[in-house]
Amino acid sequence: MEHAQTRAQDDQTGLRSILQRCKTIAVVGLSAEWHRPSYFAASYMQGKGYRILPVNPRYAGGTVLGMPCVASLADITEPVDMVDVFRKTADVAPIAAQAIALGAKCLWQQLGVANMQADADARAAGLASVMNRCVKIEHARLFGGLHWVGVNTGVISARRAA
Repeated sequence: MEHAQTRAQDDQTGLRSILQRCKTIAVVGLSAEWHRPSYFAASYMQGKGYRILPVNPRYAGGTVLGMPCVASLADITEPVDMVDVFRKTADVAPIAAQAIALGAKCLWQQLGVANMQADADARAAGLASVMNRCVKIEHARLFGGLHWVGVNTGVISARRAA
């Protein structure tokens, strides 16, 4: 029973709900390099109307995606709905604690990131929690826009030419 409850937020309905209500996303580990997955995912979400708050000590004091970058979640002074984590699994527990302290609604661990303790801590504090999923892929899958290479270019089509 506990396992079913723990994973309930990872079903389509739960993911759709999270993405509909979490409009301000603090992206921990957001790179300023356009070819990095964190940049690609955050840029996509920004293009869909989400407010992106970059968190990366390497770029603190500068900007990423046109937004001021801070060194840690503790430096954010505005409400945050989701903390999207692009860090190693071993680094997530303190990030989860900061997300809880910040009053975030959701802790989202990106593809390849699955810290069970951080997940349990977030859920115990009342946050939604998602592990080992890409926010960009899930948004595109649930709200349209996922095509070849994950980009809706409109070039590739299964329709016959007229």
